[in-house]
Amino acid sequence: MKILMLHGINHNMFGKRDPAQYGTITLDEINASLQALGRDLGVEVEHFQTNSEREMCERIHQGFVDQVDAVLINAGAWTHYSYGIRDALAILTCPIVELHMSNIHAREAFRHVSVFAEIVKGQICGFGVDSYLLALRAGVSAAQAAKK
Repeated sequence: MKILMLHGINHNMFGKRDPAQYGTITLDEINASLQALGRDLGVEVEHFQTNSEREMCERIHQGFVDQVDAVLINAGAWTHYSYGIRDALAILTCPIVELHMSNIHAREAFRHVSVFAEIVKGQICGFGVDSYLLALRAGVSAAQAAKK
């Protein structure tokens, strides 16, 4: 089973950016945690990060071509306004799990809206790095259920 983890804009700056919201964990450490849990669950986790909306859409399209089993996405700020990424995600036929390290519903009003909400299987937010691990477990479970 192949799971695609998509990291959005500014996530390359985790560990440096707003530690009050995101802690000091780096993107490399997040990816290492996902890889370790993926091994425990018997799944392959591929990760991709970009600050380019175009590149994100193209990677989502490639995920469709590759027939990944599930997609996990923390799109960062794009979550709240990128209809281009939303439309790319809508092409996928596999489960999609949206996640955020911070609780987007306890932050600024503009962060309360997700343009992806109508097309994702579910959302996980507010648990720091554990949001990623919870999302991986949810994505694997949803992919397994979809194959039945």
